[in-house]
Amino acid sequence: MFAIVGILVVFGAVIGGFLMEKGHLAVLLQPAELVILAGAATGTLLVANPLRLLKAVVSGMLGTLKGSPFTKERYLATLKMMYEFLNKVRKEGLLAIEADVEKPNESAIFKNYPQFLGDHHALDFVCDTLRMAITGGVEPFDMDQMMELDMEVHHHASMQPVDALTTVADSLPGLGIVAAVLGVVITMGALGGPPEEIGAHVAAALVGTFLGILLCYGVVGPLSANMRKTADEHNEYLHVLRVLLLAFLKGGAPIIAVEMGRRAIPAHARPSFEEMEKGCKNQAAPAAAAA
Repeated sequence: MFAIVGILVVFGAVIGGFLMEKGHLAVLLQPAELVILAGAATGTLLVANPLRLLKAVVSGMLGTLKGSPFTKERYLATLKMMYEFLNKVRKEGLLAIEADVEKPNESAIFKNYPQFLGDHHALDFVCDTLRMAITGGVEPFDMDQMMELDMEVHHHASMQPVDALTTVADSLPGLGIVAAVLGVVITMGALGGPPEEIGAHVAAALVGTFLGILLCYGVVGPLSANMRKTADEHNEYLHVLRVLLLAFLKGGAPIIAVEMGRRAIPAHARPSFEEMEKGCKNQAAPAAAAA
């Protein structure tokens, strides 16, 4: 949502300032320049990236319009879910959650947290780690190495579409110059004609450079920066799960493991201890009643 507002502010400020200087808005409407710029930028994206990355770029750009999913509520729900999971392990043993990690879509616990269930990277991260714990024979240090490796691979993959879009943003000023040069070529062919016609060609050529710079620094560049922050936030989310799981695998009680995870949450989204404790107690109460 804020991405849309930001883009509107960029165009509103630029166009508003242009009109304040008595500029004619119709001069900026140059479809040919836009076709050259947008077509060349799209072509560079197609040349430089495979289909899977193109899909990831589109998905990432659409994701920036929704805002960050890693809010305090998301972290609090995750802590509650993991407390429920680990409490079940403490009471019934690791084998009690084997069905949950093997078929998470059918898990009674995961079904209560659809947002986590829809995040297949985080879901696989937790299930794969617990699956290894159920198998046994793996030291906590080795489990930590596995989780760290998993995070590195995922973060590298999530940064590829960001780098692809950043490359397009960096190319836009140059492509704007290409559009301007083509406009100058047309202008040179019109020399000797009416001054008004020559002036119109020069204006069209300059609009190409203007659009290239504006789209680079005002739209595409900020979108890629937003995608980068989202990728970093997802990596921070996985880090919280890593800290939490490792604390439990080392023998910590569920509430201690959850508190370790809470301490790893970024400050702007970290719930308080009271909020976490209240959420965990609310999970423990139904379980005790059912027993």
